[in-house]
Amino acid sequence: MHRRFELFTVLGVTLALAGLVGLVWTGVATLTSMLLFGRLLLIGGIVGLLHAIQARGTNTFWLRVIVAALNIEAGVVIMRRPEATAVALTMFAALLFLAGGLFRLVGGLVVCGPQFGWTLLLGVFHLLLGILVLASWPSSSQHVIGGFFSLALLFDGLGLIAAGFGGRRVVGMVAEDRVKPVQP
Repeated sequence: MHRRFELFTVLGVTLALAGLVGLVWTGVATLTSMLLFGRLLLIGGIVGLLHAIQARGTNTFWLRVIVAALNIEAGVVIMRRPEATAVALTMFAALLFLAGGLFRLVGGLVVCGPQFGWTLLLGVFHLLLGILVLASWPSSSQHVIGGFFSLALLFDGLGLIAAGFGGRRVVGMVAEDRVKPVQP
């Protein structure tokens, strides 16, 4: 068991380092994430098309073919124009932040639940983040997606590091309890 938790730690360190590198070079991280996203859509579309061909006798055949074709086309477009995709996704992210912040603010004011203050604070934070991204759009698109992607890698890596160290510690405590006889 100790070895498995060491792998968690190694993977966590790798992800955290990749996140830090991505935060330094957010433009490269944005371009890389767009190309990766395009390839994943392309591969998913090809697999979906193969699955649709296998299910050609069903009544969902044409729907599967259409969805697979859209995924393939979206993957090709993203891989050919990653900068334009980053611009569009940055606008989409800004609008999501604005809408989410507005809903949290209104929902927090209407419900007035036990987390009232935190809900309002999170709503204001999301609104401000959406406004900041939108205010510098489209030039912000070179860095926003890569920055978000890098932050996700960094925090996922830190979480895996914590799971690796914490899991090893828990297994060690359980193993010690099994070795020691219980005194009445």
